[in-house]
Parts: sequence; structure tokens; C-alpha cells
Amino acid sequence: MEIEVTRKKFHDGCTLGELKVDGLFFCYTLEDTDRDLMQSDTPEYIKKVKVNGQTAIPYGRYEVTVTYSNRFGKPLPLIMTVPGFEGIRIHSGNKSADTEGCLLVGDVMKEDEIQDSRKAFRRLFALIQSEVSKGKVYILITK
Repeated sequence: MEIEVTRKKFHDGCTLGELKVDGLFFCYTLEDTDRDLMQSDTPEYIKKVKVNGQTAIPYGRYEVTVTYSNRFGKPLPLIMTVPGFEGIRIHSGNKSADTEGCLLVGDVMKEDEIQDSRKAFRRLFALIQSEVSKGKVYILITK
């Protein structure tokens, strides 16, 4: 399964986008501020540019798995090997205050937030869980 996040709106404090699953629109996304980091950037550069808890995932393609989150107390999708980041997950939330670098999903996009997040997350998580048990799941983050 291939998930693609295309960032569309860039605000101070948050980045909004669209998420597709295998090429079909699925929901909207919200992340922290896009600082134009790339998966291929050196760890030194990422450390220099990144603002902890306020920086979007670097552009690139990552494997997604499902693991238990101690912070949330339940299994959640984990975006693996994000350079300069740890514990980057996909979860529900509505605004930038609800994320510290993770990807939030929702069914409604507003000016600087998303809504109906739990509903969108439940659908996406069910798909990811099903596909992870059959093979690899990837997420591609683009502009």
C-alpha cells in the first residue's frame, strides 16, 4: 500500500495537505511547520534547521508499521527511520498544538486546522493494519 501526502497550504505554525491511498483521495492532513527538510539531508543540517516539536516530517518516502505507543497507550502507525526525528506517528488531532512532528488526519480542512479527525483516523488505521499484516506500507511526502 502506498500513502501519499501532498502538502498544499503553508502557514506559520502548521502545514495542511491531502492524503491519498494508492492514488485515490482519502482525507486531509495537518503537520507542524514545513522547513523544507529532505530525507536525504545530513543529520547535521536537520539538527540545525529543525525546531523540536514544531517541524514537519522531511520530504521523502518512509516505511510505515504499527507499534504500541507508550505515549498514547495503544497501537498506532509509526513512520519509520525519519532522519532527525523519533516516534513519528499518524494519529488524530485538529490543530498544530495536537502534534509534535506527527502527521494528523481529518475529513474536513479549515484555514489552519482539520476536523473529523477521529473518523478519518479510524478508517486509515484499519487500512494500514490490514495492509501491514500482508506486506509493506509506505508513505511518500511531497509538495
